[in-house]
Amino acid sequence: MIRQFLALASCALVVTGCSTQEVLEPRDGTVPPGIDLSGTWDIQDDSREIERRVREAIRKTDGVKDDEIFQPSQRQSTTRRSSSQGSVRGGLVHVFLETGKSLKVTQTPDGLFISFDRSVVEEFRFGENRIVSVGEIQAQRVTGWEGDQLVVDSLDRNGMKLTERYRLLNNNAVLERSITFRSNDGQTESVTQLFDRRN
Repeated sequence: MIRQFLALASCALVVTGCSTQEVLEPRDGTVPPGIDLSGTWDIQDDSREIERRVREAIRKTDGVKDDEIFQPSQRQSTTRRSSSQGSVRGGLVHVFLETGKSLKVTQTPDGLFISFDRSVVEEFRFGENRIVSVGEIQAQRVTGWEGDQLVVDSLDRNGMKLTERYRLLNNNAVLERSITFRSNDGQTESVTQLFDRRN
């Protein structure tokens, strides 16, 4: 009887542990007719204020309490972790976010290439569902279309999610970029950037 109870309890723990891991669902990879985000775009707002708001949104959703930042956990002080990602208690998906004052966007039938301030180029493939990495930090990424919006979701293994949405406004004269961070407990913070078309 005790063996049966222990077997059932261990099975329940395995099922519970597995069910808590979120997995992103793939998105539609078909470009809507007439939608082309290509162009050179200049930010409308104060870029320093946008950066401040982004940092604040990350702080509120990364899962690390402010009073824990300078307190090493007992586990960290007694046990050496095997990877830098494993030693971090909060979300790290924000490392996949790029920002800039100007964007050069090139759209192809298969994807979008965005150059941020002529330095970093980000590639989003329509319909993609893959693992992306920066050093040892990994996240699941899915990219696709919701109506006239390109949506890019990135989810790290600690449950923090980054969602970027791109769409055209004002007869294609303005590019709107919405950035949303979601913590593993569901708290969300969003920042919106507007860019004017240069050409």
